[in-house]
Amino acid sequence: MKKNRYMLLPAGALLLASLFFYPFSCTKKASDLFGESSPSPLKGKSESARAWEIQSAFRDIYDLYKDRVVFISTEQTVKLPTHPFFSDPMFREFFGMPEPQQRYQKRTGLGSGFILSEDGYICTNHHVIAGVDKVTVKVDEKVYPAVIIGSDERTDLALLKISPGEPLKPVYIGNSDEVRVGDWAIAIGNPFGLDKSFTVGVISAASRRDVDMAGGSESHIQTDATINPGNSGGPLINIDGEVVGINRMIYSNSGGSIGIGFAIPINTAKAVFEQLKNYRKVVRGFIGVQVLPVTKEIAQEQGLPSTDGAVVRGLVEGGPAAQGGVQPNDVITAINDTPVKGYNDLIDIVGKTPVGTTLKLTVIRKGATLNLYVTVAQRP
Repeated sequence: MKKNRYMLLPAGALLLASLFFYPFSCTKKASDLFGESSPSPLKGKSESARAWEIQSAFRDIYDLYKDRVVFISTEQTVKLPTHPFFSDPMFREFFGMPEPQQRYQKRTGLGSGFILSEDGYICTNHHVIAGVDKVTVKVDEKVYPAVIIGSDERTDLALLKISPGEPLKPVYIGNSDEVRVGDWAIAIGNPFGLDKSFTVGVISAASRRDVDMAGGSESHIQTDATINPGNSGGPLINIDGEVVGINRMIYSNSGGSIGIGFAIPINTAKAVFEQLKNYRKVVRGFIGVQVLPVTKEIAQEQGLPSTDGAVVRGLVEGGPAAQGGVQPNDVITAINDTPVKGYNDLIDIVGKTPVGTTLKLTVIRKGATLNLYVTVAQRP
């Protein structure tokens, strides 16, 4: 009995202690057990007001675009290679093996895009849908089969079409010619399949050329907004909530973002999408010249005041430029009185000129300025 009373005594003491301290322990809410119960001294400070305005703008942009940016998935059937021994008839005969059967595998891909029109036109990158058998587009939580209207490998742009059955919400198109270094840059997409990821940075360069061989001389917007695989085809948005570019690729040795991403200017994309919609391909102008930049040495040789312009190094025999009187070593300084600062300007202007249009080329030949007229043909 003593043993039992001895065992029960601490339990009784604990019960009395809990009853004694119960009112005091309950005076503090469970939610206040960790951290300071009072608001942060920084909350509501006037110095934070402008930061709150920017934060509010970011939230508004996400709310505006969360149903306008789409998730694109693709499916492709590829042949699997067979072992070279199995393809050798002597090896098969020696081991009594049957003829190897061709094996196939389904490969899937992910990308981003955004809505261009209420009736279901969607844009993305060419490399997202190139060579695939099936494309689906997820708008919010609804999934639609997509038709590839057309794509252009040079600019890495593609136009898709879905049949939503109800009006969609198109994006707001901005003016990429107004983009400046230091502007806010917002990317929304599906990196690694993480739907509607929102990242923020700035414009690092407004017109970066020759970023890869596929894009040729096309200009790109450079940004440090985080872009990763799966962001391809998503919008690059300014602080006004307008799309100024289409995210295309990153510069990286590891495959992950290191803060160097590139987007296709929306002004370039608009012209491409119009042609894809009308012709299912892009028709580019062509005058049949091979051009190089004007170096300091060439400028000195020809007595040029600067290195502006493009030097003609070769001509396509019987091409528009040859027929118009252009000769090797001519320096083209203007097209239709628009100055040509470099050979990229000439390529851009001619490429965007409708076939059949006559252009006035201002050239310098042995110190003399000439005006030559060339009719644009279609690029082969």
